[in-house]
Amino acid sequence: MTETQLLQLSVQAADDKKAHEIVVLNMKGISLVADYFLICHGNSEKQVQAIASGIREKALGDGLQVHRIEGYDHARWVLVDLGDVVCHIFHSEERHHYQLEKLWGDASYVNIDSFLEPTQTAYR
Repeated sequence: MTETQLLQLSVQAADDKKAHEIVVLNMKGISLVADYFLICHGNSEKQVQAIASGIREKALGDGLQVHRIEGYDHARWVLVDLGDVVCHIFHSEERHHYQLEKLWGDASYVNIDSFLEPTQTAYR
């Protein structure tokens, strides 16, 4: 699977669970952890868990390895490590507190519009 396909899978899975404000940062040359960070949030612990589970299930369903999931039980900041893509799923309060987009201000944004159906962008 190409990086673009992995990004598309991650974005679509998050969007399917009504994730809010989905953004993807290009971390190449900035972080050794991953090439891309997907960042989004949910408005409740259950929604955060649903988003993380949706990404995990979609990845596994496509035969991909999920390297690890952290923070799922507390559902305030969940990491889903897909290798080249690390998904950061926040509770809305934590997202505004940590502001990863500002922390990684050197990273460029990836245009994800082509990954989504026009009718699916209501929550972004």
